[in-house]
Amino acid sequence: MDPDEALQDAIETLTLQGVDLSGIVTCIPGSINDNPVIQCLDRLRDIDLKMKYQEDDDLSKAGYDEMSEILVKLKDMCSTEGSGNATIAVKNGGLDLVVLICSKIQIRHEHCLVSALNALASLIYDPSCTEIFRRNGGVKIVMDILNDGCHDVNILNSGFSVVAAASTGNEVVKESFMELKIDEFLVKILSENSKYCIPSSYDAIRILLTPDDGRVVASQVYGYARKFAEVGIAGVLVDSLHEGFSSPNLLSACIALKAVAVNDEICRSIADSGGINATFQCIEDSGEQNNKAVAKACCSLMSKLAGSDANKSAIVHMGGMDKLIKLSSRFSDDPLVLQEVMSIICVLCLRSPENAARAIEAGVGDLAIQSMQKFPAAQQMQKQSCLMIRNLVARNPENRTILLANGIEKIIRKAKENHVSCKAAATDALRDLGLDNYNS
Repeated sequence: MDPDEALQDAIETLTLQGVDLSGIVTCIPGSINDNPVIQCLDRLRDIDLKMKYQEDDDLSKAGYDEMSEILVKLKDMCSTEGSGNATIAVKNGGLDLVVLICSKIQIRHEHCLVSALNALASLIYDPSCTEIFRRNGGVKIVMDILNDGCHDVNILNSGFSVVAAASTGNEVVKESFMELKIDEFLVKILSENSKYCIPSSYDAIRILLTPDDGRVVASQVYGYARKFAEVGIAGVLVDSLHEGFSSPNLLSACIALKAVAVNDEICRSIADSGGINATFQCIEDSGEQNNKAVAKACCSLMSKLAGSDANKSAIVHMGGMDKLIKLSSRFSDDPLVLQEVMSIICVLCLRSPENAARAIEAGVGDLAIQSMQKFPAAQQMQKQSCLMIRNLVARNPENRTILLANGIEKIIRKAKENHVSCKAAATDALRDLGLDNYNS
């Protein structure tokens, strides 16, 4: 058996045994098929050893050009899903190396620095990588780059992509960035660069405020959201919503604003900044432009804002029920959008018989019945509909009569029977409809 056959046989055997070969170099050492990731790393190390980062002579310029080219190649290989290239690079010291290179490149060499930051982001794919980044001083290195390059949109976008990648699933990294006042920096950058597109800045906000580190019992991200709110992030993000579909950042801003809206005070401050008006305008525009992604994101945000009792009244007084029914008719073929609409109505009707009565008048009962009949396999939508029905009838006996007369009991029982995830919500809805045999 020649070396190539032996290698292939070993790979097939280990794969059949369930061995995870991600990050394993599956080529014969010394052959012309040497792994290209390893080749890139070796070449980067050679350039790094010879580079005079502080100088601007022709030799240094050539070094920067070659380094940038290799970093782009490394980033492209490590961004290829399922290739395992990022794992190979990290296991062979690639992440440590690229963090080091980022710390040495001068801001004036923007092209190379952006290539390095993009490569760095592609190498951070799980919590172990975020720890390598942290141990190598990556947080301060990236913050220094962002501060020094605050007038360069390309550096900012690539730098924030590293912030997002490094903060994912790592509470300590989030804390380190917050200690270096990234909240104030983000507000400053977004305020000063509203006409430019820096999509990764919104990703950074969202991830910094997401409690996604399973190793931590009590996340601090809700406190970080309050800090973001204190320095004015709500107004900045609402401004992006006011721009509507003319802003390339609309969807990202909407998702980021939802991450900020963690308590009643912040939800009210968003409303005071015109957030409810802006969100409704985006909801209406999403229907006209048939943009399901924006419709879902805006509805999800509105559901969060509706958690404030003061906002509930504002939403209803703005004709919110009618606007939501109109949106549901435009996206009647998408159970995910319908689910988000129901979520808002569910929150609006919680402990509010006046809103529940207005919802039925607007046609929410028909929405529930028609949607549940049309999409019997949409588990989450079925569950959300049951939750909404419960709030519609809990304090409104007249609504029970209307819904029962329209056959809602049979539809709810079918959802309960078909979906385990619906069982509790369906049981509660049947009970609040006044049915004695709600448990059967």
